[in-house]
Amino acid sequence: MKEIILQTRVKVCGIDELAAHDREVVEAARKATANSYAVYSGFNVGAAVRLSDGTIVSGTNQENAAYPSGLCAERTALFWANSQYPDKAVEVLAIAARTAQGELEKPIPPCGACRQVILETEKRFNTPIRIILYGTKECYVVEEGIKALLPLSFDAGFLE
Repeated sequence: MKEIILQTRVKVCGIDELAAHDREVVEAARKATANSYAVYSGFNVGAAVRLSDGTIVSGTNQENAAYPSGLCAERTALFWANSQYPDKAVEVLAIAARTAQGELEKPIPPCGACRQVILETEKRFNTPIRIILYGTKECYVVEEGIKALLPLSFDAGFLE
């Protein structure tokens, strides 16, 4: 039997250690949490993406009483960016969250459905997306793109 070892490299830093252009995307994600519609969970998530031309687009989670009908902040931001700027690659995705008690100390990762959408966006533009997960105590930076968070991923190659 053969064994495959999967490794993920995540940089851990404070927000003040990020470059100014990365802090700008994180701040947009943090600000977006205020526009979240999270009346059922109270878990407000904001996401922001920086496109290849420097444009920053943000999105928020949008809940619905019929839970499967809602949408995560990451997908809201990516779908908006891809529909309004179809020729601009997404370079960076930042995610932040807060509850009634305030911003979360530890970063939150994207859910599985969002990871799959991030994978498709990377494939669309043939470039990895840097992912920055914000927490008040520390940030996680994933330089290598979504495959670091979604190993053994399913993509269009399997459909050929």
